[in-house]
Amino acid sequence: MTTSPDKAPKPRPRDAAATRKAILASARAAFSDKGYDGVGLREIAAGAGVTAMMVNRYFGSKEELFIEALRQTMTGESVIAGGIMDTSAPARALAEALIGMTRPGQVPLDGFRMAFHSASSPVATTVGKQMIEDNALKTVSGALHGDHAGQRAAMILAMISGFQGMRQMIGLSALADADEGALVGLLTGVFEGLINPPDIARD
Repeated sequence: MTTSPDKAPKPRPRDAAATRKAILASARAAFSDKGYDGVGLREIAAGAGVTAMMVNRYFGSKEELFIEALRQTMTGESVIAGGIMDTSAPARALAEALIGMTRPGQVPLDGFRMAFHSASSPVATTVGKQMIEDNALKTVSGALHGDHAGQRAAMILAMISGFQGMRQMIGLSALADADEGALVGLLTGVFEGLINPPDIARD
């Protein structure tokens, strides 16, 4: 009597949460290094150990994946995260946080690198604009009192991103090699002028 051959083992069910997390991690790394137009879904999929078809199944498209990756960075890793605008001295707190995160040797945040390296992409800039307006701009303007809160908030964000670019990405000597105490003092004055400007009517 012959015995029936062993049945082939069934493939283990995929852990959906772990797969999604791996895809997002790969996407963040790839978009941070090469920008939106510099990387394709196959490369992102390979970094996550899945197929491009699987990436599409979880996120629908490269644009949707970029949106989710950028949203993840904006909600947890930006300089304004953690309620910094609600502290007793937000101008100084912002200045100190910005100096700390752009210190030589510090790795730039993924969200900033994604935006920096994707600046030439119309798709990425449109997505980035919407994400900033829905997240960072809303957070900062909501913490401000008086007139022109939206414009002042936008100027605060412009200062943050410009300083990051000049000091951390470009390495401008006047900023990269400067005394940190002096930079904190200068930035505090700039931020204070936007947070509590003397000529803006208050509620």
